[in-house]
Amino acid sequence: MQISGTQIEDTFAEAFRMRYVRLVITAHDEHWLDAAVRELTGYSSSIISCDSEAGRERPLSPAETPDGRPGAAVLLFGFSADALKTVVPNRVGQCVMTCPTTAVYDGLPDGDERIPLGKTIRYFGDGFQKSKLVGGRRYWRIPVMDGEFVIEDRVHVAKGIGGGNFILQGESQVVALAAARRAIQAIDPLPGVITPFPGGVARSGSKVGSRYKALKASTADAYCPTLRGRVPTHLAEGANAAYEIVIDGADEAAIAQAMAVGIRAAAGPGILAITAGNYGGKLGKFHFHLRNVLA
Repeated sequence: MQISGTQIEDTFAEAFRMRYVRLVITAHDEHWLDAAVRELTGYSSSIISCDSEAGRERPLSPAETPDGRPGAAVLLFGFSADALKTVVPNRVGQCVMTCPTTAVYDGLPDGDERIPLGKTIRYFGDGFQKSKLVGGRRYWRIPVMDGEFVIEDRVHVAKGIGGGNFILQGESQVVALAAARRAIQAIDPLPGVITPFPGGVARSGSKVGSRYKALKASTADAYCPTLRGRVPTHLAEGANAAYEIVIDGADEAAIAQAMAVGIRAAAGPGILAITAGNYGGKLGKFHFHLRNVLA
């Protein structure tokens, strides 16, 4: 199968069940909103070493936010609700409450359960915090130096999927970079998904295990152009750079759509092949076959 001259390999991406929360963050203007989102989603590219995988889902207009201010929806993924109970309050307390003018709300209408958020962070108010019930939802008002930090008491946790992916193989680094940016620009507006790596792109794809016992993962040597001839390669003939786009999403449909849109945007001259990372189907229950999602 080819798209715009790019070979689409007959393989699949292997993904995993995860849990996620969706936070709606608002601020006085786009500058402070962007500052809060960037801080909140830092150091969250891979659950291999980070405490979560996080990213901005999409911007929200004032008409879409609870307080009528500029906003953004952020997704944070973890392997369990228990893990998110620690991760989410820690990140929000350190990265959003500290940012001028921000507020935080639950962005999911329902879920498997709810975890404490403002209920945990409220103690920073040192006894001066106040709660208010509005429309059946409890919020906390925590005094801070520019007024009050408003935050929802608890947020829903829902089932999600982590690890959807595809791998671009370009004849040069420049060509592969341009294709990766096209893919991310196409995926970015889609609801229900994030691409958690820097700029949405991973240059250091990994394999399970290592010759070093302490490491759970190590470099995907089969896709490293400098190791061609030293290890069995998965690179297409003439490929000299590969980039992986990893996608976390709310459900299978969201990830499949993002993969299809991203692959079609990336394909073109100089992109010799597009493939995907998997573990032989042994580790993840969700299998996204490239040719199926494109069909």
